[in-house]
Amino acid sequence: MSQTNKTAKPSLWQVFRAVSASMFGVQSAKNYQADFATGSVMPFVIVGIICVVIFVLSLVMLVNYLV
Repeated sequence: MSQTNKTAKPSLWQVFRAVSASMFGVQSAKNYQADFATGSVMPFVIVGIICVVIFVLSLVMLVNYLV
C-alpha cells in the first residue's frame, strides 16, 4: 500500500497543473480525486486565486490595449 503517496504534499507544479486543468474544464475525475486526497486544499485555493487574478488582469490589459 502506498500511504506515503496519499499524504505527500503536491509540488507547486502539480498544484498549478491541477488548477489550470480545472479552470479550463479538462480535469479528469481520477486526477481530481488524487489531488484532494493529499488532505489540504489550501495550496489549490491559493494558486487558484492567483491564477484568476492574473487572468482577469490580463483581460483588463488586453481590453485597454484594444480600446
